[in-house]
Amino acid sequence: MRQVARPARIEARGWGVRHPGRRDWALRGLDLIIQPGERVLLLGPSGAGKSTLLAALAGLLDPAGGGETEGVLLVDGLDPRETRDRTGLLFQDPESQIVMGRAGDDVAFGLENRCVPSDGIWARVDAALVAVEFPYGRERPTHALSGGEQQRLALAGTLALQPGLLMLDEPTANLDPDGAGEVRSVLGRVVERLGATLILVEHRVDESLPLIDRVVVIAAAGGVIADGPPGEVFRKHGARLADAGVWVPDHPPAPPPRRDRPAVETLVITEHAGFRYPGIPVDAIANVDLSVRSSEALAITGPNGSGKSTLGLLIAGLLAPRIGRVVAGEALSAGHGHEPIAAWPARELVRRIGTVFQDPEHQFLTGSVREELLLGPRRAGVADAAAVRRAVELLERLRLTHLAAANPFTLSGGEKRRLSVATALATAPSLMVLDEPTFGQDRRTWGELLHLLAAFRDSGRGIAFVTHDRAFANALADRTFELGQRSGAR
Repeated sequence: MRQVARPARIEARGWGVRHPGRRDWALRGLDLIIQPGERVLLLGPSGAGKSTLLAALAGLLDPAGGGETEGVLLVDGLDPRETRDRTGLLFQDPESQIVMGRAGDDVAFGLENRCVPSDGIWARVDAALVAVEFPYGRERPTHALSGGEQQRLALAGTLALQPGLLMLDEPTANLDPDGAGEVRSVLGRVVERLGATLILVEHRVDESLPLIDRVVVIAAAGGVIADGPPGEVFRKHGARLADAGVWVPDHPPAPPPRRDRPAVETLVITEHAGFRYPGIPVDAIANVDLSVRSSEALAITGPNGSGKSTLGLLIAGLLAPRIGRVVAGEALSAGHGHEPIAAWPARELVRRIGTVFQDPEHQFLTGSVREELLLGPRRAGVADAAAVRRAVELLERLRLTHLAAANPFTLSGGEKRRLSVATALATAPSLMVLDEPTFGQDRRTWGELLHLLAAFRDSGRGIAFVTHDRAFANALADRTFELGQRSGAR
């Protein structure tokens, strides 16, 4: 696909934004110029405002909704709301961007919304699908795509718009390592041919370097804190940036300390467990035999679509198996061993099993971060003073204290993930089941999560966690259970 639109120029002068209902600015004091055709890796700690900046450049911030802006932000010398037809933004979760049932229709959707003449739409659709090396034709059902294929399709929909500014917000965050590698390879070839100005937000810094020629690091209240060629930025500022929470090559977080642990006991047993979602002709998982034990962390791995999240929900008692059994061990519920966990009342589940969903928004129920942390312990019968002490500790450990009064739904992706983990930890359960616990985390909060969960495990409780994060699995897991693509356990 050849570039048709000219690459865009970006300029920020003292620019900042504060979201409605917030005391602190999401981003402030930003002075930045990106020349046409530059390829920029945008870094910063979790909550620094990276996704907010991309949304603003895409013209998606609506001043009518409240909040406040200051300074100047321009795309090709204009307010970004006037250049929406020049920009393309690809989000973290490809599923959230796919709106049509067939692949070709999904790519055409954006073109139709921009009133592209109908006789020119399908040529652009086909060119975009070829550009991203989509392995199927226009008729492919979107529900049948893997995570990597969904992301290619979402990218094709963005490229079909022929943007002069292409923005990618953690485009591989929800993909398994192989799928992420394939998408990055496609991105490299697409960016080379397209010639558009590129801004990439990505925590996988090492893998992203071949795509970019410049690194810009921002802080929420400090604007740009480092800027230049990648090698120069990391050489001059690497240690300082790592201390601030920025992922930097060759600066891994410290491993958790080694501790003595109580003896291992069985918490959950799955026997020949299988599950099929209504209306889907194949099993999400089949014939899974597995035990989850105390004083251990079990990593559940495998490619996108292999049933990892489904297995996590079965272990947590939030789904009942279609065949086989998922039952409690005596160590999880004395006197009730070998009873189906999915039959327990909600009060019993919340006391014994803490769950972190793949989408953290699915578990938020209150209007503030603080109340969210108090809800579970109160329902589990924890004394109020003890619940408050635990909430304060978790807010501090996971760097959420300044957001205690904020609505959970207004947090950044990384902040939402930390809050979801904190709400599960707050009830002090015997077992934690977590789905992608490190999603969207900066270096500092990734390390804090690692140390918190290691201490939880070492105290004699159990962890089962679904992850694509190989580094996190290597640092925390005592055992690994790998699922194959829609084929059950291996």
